[in-house]
Amino acid sequence: VRLVESGGGLVQPGGSLRLSCAASGFTFSSYGMNWYRQAPGKERELVARIMSGASSTNYADSVKGRFTISRDNAKNTVYLQMNSLKPEDTAVYYCNTMIFSIGYWGQGTQVTVSS
Repeated sequence: VRLVESGGGLVQPGGSLRLSCAASGFTFSSYGMNWYRQAPGKERELVARIMSGASSTNYADSVKGRFTISRDNAKNTVYLQMNSLKPEDTAVYYCNTMIFSIGYWGQGTQVTVSS
């Protein structure tokens, strides 16, 4: 299983970024996918979740209405569209999936929201 995140960077408050996570080594379309984030000195938290069929999504209260998770099963990729970014969104963002109760993680991509 391999998960590779991309798309992070430095953005001003109110700006937007789209993160991507390219997956390989498993049947991507059969599994739910998650985005987590971890800010300095804080615990890793679940940001968004999408089920295998993309019919169901869930979001942390702190990002509802601003972030959108989506997936392209033909490209084995999950996305996180982040709009109206705030300084408190600054964190390393990780892609995650659970397969047979084993969690797999990408290396993370840094998102910094600052003027």
